[in-house]
Amino acid sequence: MLATVPIAVAHQAPDPRVADLVRVSKVRIALFPPQYTKDPATAELKGVWADIARAFAARVGVELTLVERPTPPKMVECLKSGACDVGFLGFDPARAADVEGFSPAFIEFDYTYLVPAGSSIRSAADADRRGVRIAVVHAHASTLTLSRIRKRADLVSVDTPDSAFDLLRTGRVDAWASARQALVEYSAQLPGSRVLEDRYGANRAAVVVAKGQAARLAYISEFIEEIKASGFVQEAITRSGWRGLQVAPPASPQPKK
Repeated sequence: MLATVPIAVAHQAPDPRVADLVRVSKVRIALFPPQYTKDPATAELKGVWADIARAFAARVGVELTLVERPTPPKMVECLKSGACDVGFLGFDPARAADVEGFSPAFIEFDYTYLVPAGSSIRSAADADRRGVRIAVVHAHASTLTLSRIRKRADLVSVDTPDSAFDLLRTGRVDAWASARQALVEYSAQLPGSRVLEDRYGANRAAVVVAKGQAARLAYISEFIEEIKASGFVQEAITRSGWRGLQVAPPASPQPKK
């Protein structure tokens, strides 16, 4: 599904690194749940990721098309096929081969667990016990991280956050592992449930492009550093109302070649 947001075109010579986007007067940016929420009345996509996409389109001076994809692999497929120009993806070494690279992170947030009322699980260590069943979403960065450190618990993989929540709600798993802000949102739908205070890892949310787009990625990386320094990212976090997000620190300067 697509949501199109008109952006005024900037009257200046385009940066050669994004000149192809300027020529077509459009940038297609892909997102997947839970990177956004959707207004039930207008179908507008909202949240930090959507706000950054809008800011990027405004910076380039083109129209924005937000492209919804159900999962991270589908988002990567969108980039590879040329159906999307830019995407959002949490940094993980397992994903490096799929994209040209990652921009500096713009936000960071914890991975933790949602448990139902009456659960004896109080910490991440409690969750990693023999016989504990943990719902995870296939190919999400939170799942990739947990897969590397989990020792005893059984992981039950599903395709979407809604499916993972349904496993927890119906008692078919003992916990759900995901990003803190997503679990907080879902916990409101399950009375007595708890989001654990500690964490088992963290997501560093970044922007990605298809292989062969190194110049575009360099332009985006500069943009990300600028909007962090300007306070825009913090404003987007505040506007979203999502708990547990923080602005990522400035990227380390790259050595000159």
